[in-house]
Amino acid sequence: MRFLNPKTDFAFKKIFGSEQSRDILLSFLNAILGLTHPYCIEDVQILDPYLAPKIQGMKDTYLDVRVKDEQGRSYIVEMQVLKRCWF
Repeated sequence: MRFLNPKTDFAFKKIFGSEQSRDILLSFLNAILGLTHPYCIEDVQILDPYLAPKIQGMKDTYLDVRVKDEQGRSYIVEMQVLKRCWF
């Protein structure tokens, strides 16, 4: 049996990207980020993972999720995976 790696954009969208899994994603993000009232995430939007730079010469930006907390503030949550070499 093969499993999708949830750390890839494709798998993350497959697992959390539907309207039916919205509450699961909200709960997951609040738990993993340790957020409590009044900072809990209450709205979430999965973004296209590739956004071209707006200023020439700037590096590309990769975004995963735009969220809004209970106070109406918007944040971008980006998952980064660091491949480590052990010598």
